[in-house]
Parts: sequence; C-alpha cells; structure tokens
Amino acid sequence: MASFDIDGDLVRKLADLLRETGLSEIEFAEGEKRIRVTRPTAAQTVAVQAAPVLAAAPVAAAATPASTKPASHPGAVTSPMVGTAYLAAEPGGTPFVRPGDVVKAGQTVLIIEAMKVMNPIKAPRGGTVVEVLVSDAQPVEFGEVLLIIE
Repeated sequence: MASFDIDGDLVRKLADLLRETGLSEIEFAEGEKRIRVTRPTAAQTVAVQAAPVLAAAPVAAAATPASTKPASHPGAVTSPMVGTAYLAAEPGGTPFVRPGDVVKAGQTVLIIEAMKVMNPIKAPRGGTVVEVLVSDAQPVEFGEVLLIIE
C-alpha cells in the first residue's frame, strides 16, 4: 500500500463540517486516497441516559414488545442516511406521528436533515405506529431504527 501525506487542513475542515452538520462521520476521496473523520454521536449518550428511565418503569417497557429488539421487528423503519431526525415540520410543531397513530404507505413520518437538506422519511407500509425510537433533533446513523409500524 502506497503511503501519502495527510493534509491537516483538510482533516480540520472535515472535522468542522462534522460539528456544523451534526454528522458522526464524513469521508473524502480523491483518486486512491481516502480520509475518513469520525466522532462519537449524541445518540450514544442519549441511549445511556435513557437506560435509568426504562429501568424505573419496567411495566411500560414490558407492555411494548417491539422495544425488546426493534432492529429485528418486521415493521422497523430504518434511517436511509446519517443526519438529524426531526419529528415535526418545525420546532415545537405537532409531530408527524405518535405511538397509536394509523399511517398510510407513503405518509411522511419524520424528517432527516443531512447536509442542510430536509429529507422526508415516508412510511414503507400502512399500519399503526407502535413506538417512536428517536427523539426530536437526535442525530441518527444509517440503518438505525427510527420507529416501528405494525
């Protein structure tokens, strides 16, 4: 493998982009050279902070079977990109969906902002929203389960 000089200014610019956009990683490629910059996400911190709340209310956690293994649930709606999830069209607005809402296939269920572009995430199928697994303005990763539709 051929070595190459690392452009410190480029790495700093990429790190600044991560901070500005709320992304957890970014990769730059030019020819055979690739530079990837990553950082821990706030989602990891949120998950740790949410654990005591779930432990304090075991009855509520047990009442929702989807919360045990959301990734393996057939109605899991996953993030198609890295970005920031928003549950409403505007700050403080009414959420697109809440647990218990009935949705139709193609209905917008949330928005993911990536690179300052708002991307509507649509329900892949109709059904009832069982659980929303992200909070408003939470950073999300590609493939992360956002909500469950049964």
